[in-house]
Amino acid sequence: MNLSPDEIIFWQYGLFKLNATIVFTWAVMVVLIVGSKLITRRLSMGLERSRWQNLLEIIVTTLEKQIEEIGLSQPRKYLGFLGTLFLFVAMAALCTVIPGYQPPTGSLSTTTALALCVFVAVPLFGMEQQGVGSYLASYMKPTFIMLPFNIISEISRTLALAIRLFGNMMSGAMIIGILLSITPFIFPIVMTVLGLLTGMVQAYIFFILATVYIVAAMRIRKPNPESEE
Repeated sequence: MNLSPDEIIFWQYGLFKLNATIVFTWAVMVVLIVGSKLITRRLSMGLERSRWQNLLEIIVTTLEKQIEEIGLSQPRKYLGFLGTLFLFVAMAALCTVIPGYQPPTGSLSTTTALALCVFVAVPLFGMEQQGVGSYLASYMKPTFIMLPFNIISEISRTLALAIRLFGNMMSGAMIIGILLSITPFIFPIVMTVLGLLTGMVQAYIFFILATVYIVAAMRIRKPNPESEE
């Protein structure tokens, strides 16, 4: 049993390795790209719509509603980034029903890359909203002594995102692998279904946390009505 898809090597030449993490990551991306092209090539504005279009609209509207409820007033602006994170993690989990497939999110390198995407996106969205100077100045509030602590906070929450997703996804794969080796019949099938549910929950949690971090970076302060009077 492999603890990580990094251990499965398909091809190696010197220091260059093509492992299962890379292969299945690109496979998931290809599935998402091709699937989105096929679903959106014939969109209908009428009452008769395909099931795939209905499913896509449900996903988009649900994600938009979640983004807006968390605190971002223009959900469409952030839907591309946050929605892609959600779909990638969710699809990586859903594909576990395919024999021989190893979810790339079971590798710490993949979850670290996803967390780094959030780490880069948060200040970019914050600078776009507040301006570069104003956003960077927020790291020294309420006093300049808080600068190193705020930087450590940014780094630590990125690590927490990566390790949380990695730990949850890897633990599910390990449990299923152990059960398959001990009782390769009905019980592992039930655990596989539960693993799919867990994967969807982890995709949702990752999406929510990324949204919360972006909202925190915005720090949009609404004027106090009493002060205006």
